[in-house]
Amino acid sequence: MATDVTQAIKLNGASVDRLGTRVVEDVDVMVPTGLWFGLIGANGSGKTSLLRALAGRLPFAAGTCIIGGANCTDNREARARHFGFAPPADRLPNALRVRDLLRLVGGDVDAVRARLGPVGAALGIDPLLDRWVGDCSAGMRQRVAIALAFAGGEPLVILDEPFNWLDPVAAFDLRHALRSLVDGGLTLLTALHDLGTLATACDAGMMLANGRVALAIDRAALAQAALAPQDFERRTIDLLRTGAAAEPGPDA
Repeated sequence: MATDVTQAIKLNGASVDRLGTRVVEDVDVMVPTGLWFGLIGANGSGKTSLLRALAGRLPFAAGTCIIGGANCTDNREARARHFGFAPPADRLPNALRVRDLLRLVGGDVDAVRARLGPVGAALGIDPLLDRWVGDCSAGMRQRVAIALAFAGGEPLVILDEPFNWLDPVAAFDLRHALRSLVDGGLTLLTALHDLGTLATACDAGMMLANGRVALAIDRAALAQAALAPQDFERRTIDLLRTGAAAEPGPDA
């Protein structure tokens, strides 16, 4: 049977449990190859749990997960191999240097620097290479965590709130670097709180509310959002308020 590799990711009825509670319920989504997909939602809406399950850090409780045409639903290791994934910046080991972390994930540091390309320049990674992680500020740790997602050279990358802790210049440069990589064929999934980035940088997206899909956002909707960002923001905030009114799950 032929597989459709033009779809990087396909979820059907995907559900995720955390601590015995269903935090993601019955999610259907298709993400084509070479596209920037933005995931939005209030705190506790299930964004992080869904991304962690995709990246193999959590199991799926129900549904199917197809990556690059292969069924990876029950194979967390296979899902982890498909994705570059940024670890939580506050959990990076203090006793290692930045170059040590990059080497652990991607091998030779010069090869890693080449893979990072414009992202490495946007993040200013080179001056951090010999810095101990324990001596890094919150913003520096965020830069390192993002770099780790690209260190292995995977064609699919997941970033959870990548612009947190970055100063305005770094956030601007990173958005443009990510866009250039997506235009070059990278498939990128980002959880976002910034509706402006969703409207102007992403190609498609989805809103989660209480673990369920509240809104699918296609290219046409984002094109319209870019033309009328205030209207898009107002409608989206109204939906987020409605979704946040119910009791959220334990998603972190």
